[in-house]
Amino acid sequence: MKEKKFHASSIPVYLILIIWALTTIYPLVWVVQNSFKGKDKILSQSFSLPLGELFTTANYQKAFSNLNIFGAYKNSIVISCSVALFVIIFAGMAAFGLVRYQFRLRGFLNSMVIAAMMFPVYATIIPVFTMEAGWGITNTPSWSLTMLSVTLPQIAGNMAFAIVVLTGYIRGLPIELEEAAYMEGCNAFQIFFKVVVPLTKPSFATVAIFSFLWSYNDLFTQMFFLRRPEMWAITRLLNQLTSQEGTNYGLMAAAVTLVVVPVLIVYIFLQKYIIKGMTAGAVKG
Repeated sequence: MKEKKFHASSIPVYLILIIWALTTIYPLVWVVQNSFKGKDKILSQSFSLPLGELFTTANYQKAFSNLNIFGAYKNSIVISCSVALFVIIFAGMAAFGLVRYQFRLRGFLNSMVIAAMMFPVYATIIPVFTMEAGWGITNTPSWSLTMLSVTLPQIAGNMAFAIVVLTGYIRGLPIELEEAAYMEGCNAFQIFFKVVVPLTKPSFATVAIFSFLWSYNDLFTQMFFLRRPEMWAITRLLNQLTSQEGTNYGLMAAAVTLVVVPVLIVYIFLQKYIIKGMTAGAVKG
């Protein structure tokens, strides 16, 4: 393989990328290192490494003793995984139908999908909450109904983005493969699950990852639908901690670290799927 030569003209580009990376990464590093300091040391020695007498795990001990961290993690995982699963199923089927089938309202539905991406969640949250309250699934002691109440609007909120992304990938697939499957006796659902999905795994993985992360970080929806402390997700728990312990910066740093670390783990292990999925559509005819 021919090696690429380094050109002096690339130096400004690399410098900009390095500066951008530092401004992105350093705040996280700062939060993590200060989570291992006492609250009385952060203001005076916030940029010092937590070594020697500065190092303490008291913030994490207090977080796990005073907060239902594991319960909040469980709720977050259940909500986010459910959202990701149903989004890729429903959006995948919708994208397949919009690409491969000709019907009268096809153009109108495509326009509505694009238009749906322009509406912020703030514009629809009150009608959605009122509708779910009428169904009796909001602010109830039932854990499953409460999880359902926050999952439904998050699924709806991710659908337009997912349909747009998956439509581009499915349109790039050779239709001859689907025609061959149809000639072998497969119906539409069999073609979708046995032909389309396997060929577009990177794009489905990309949509699932983004839907998971969006749901995991969606504090606004959680503030409306997760009212009971035992049903809070991790970001909702962090928000409550901010209100109660706003001046305890060590505990705040520990809580932020506990929220961010799972997201980083997801990205580190799945980044190849994200990159592959984001670039696959660009090389398909």
